[in-house]
Amino acid sequence: MTPKELVLALFTAAFVDHDPEAARQLVTPDYIQHNPQVPTGADGLVGLIPLVADSGMTATTHRVITEGDLVVLHNTYDNADAFGAASLAAFDIFRVEDGKVAEHWDNLQPIPETTASGRGMTDGPTDITDRDRTAENKELVLGFVQDVLGGAAPQNAPNYMDPEVYMQHNPNLEDGLAGLLAGTQAWADQGFVITTFEPQIVVAEGNFVFVASDATVSGKPWAFFDLWRVEDGKIVEHWDVVSPTPSEMAHENGKF
Repeated sequence: MTPKELVLALFTAAFVDHDPEAARQLVTPDYIQHNPQVPTGADGLVGLIPLVADSGMTATTHRVITEGDLVVLHNTYDNADAFGAASLAAFDIFRVEDGKVAEHWDNLQPIPETTASGRGMTDGPTDITDRDRTAENKELVLGFVQDVLGGAAPQNAPNYMDPEVYMQHNPNLEDGLAGLLAGTQAWADQGFVITTFEPQIVVAEGNFVFVASDATVSGKPWAFFDLWRVEDGKIVEHWDVVSPTPSEMAHENGKF
């Protein structure tokens, strides 16, 4: 199986069919887990599956982004009260090694009833296009992350995007560069100041570029999982899942 096929088979076994043994066959025995609440190893994943089944939680995958041995799923979890909220938006990242799924990272965020832009956290285009432009789109997005989100040169924002054409799926931000800047300022006014923003995982396929970043917000660790869509050399759309990183975890692998 390709990495994409393998990851989708694992996701189906764990979250749709609720088949622990099928899931075990698809992962390495020393499966590395980064979800803060789930123990590491194949046993940690297998032990989670009955809890998912008993909770009635359902999962929907909206996008699949693949590059090399990494596969990103853009998911929604419903009936997920046992895991923190009725509905959760999530990015799940899997690393494949020698025909098995070897590692998993994720970020989850409750889905609000309304959003600033009127868009949902997971709706919008899903088709992957422009695969021949993957490398240049990745470079464009990483430049945007460094200059604009990381604060190295925010004045360069027009090099990466049309300030008026930035479709926003973050529930707290309005469209456009103005919406991004206003939202960032509003967050700072509430005491949330981003001082570091360091990409840890980057997965690009065609017009989609995903970046998982380790950040410091007012002195505390946060994780920002962002997905951008690029069109004709400009960033035009953004989705994200943001959460604080807990100080205590069910393993010693860290968030990243």
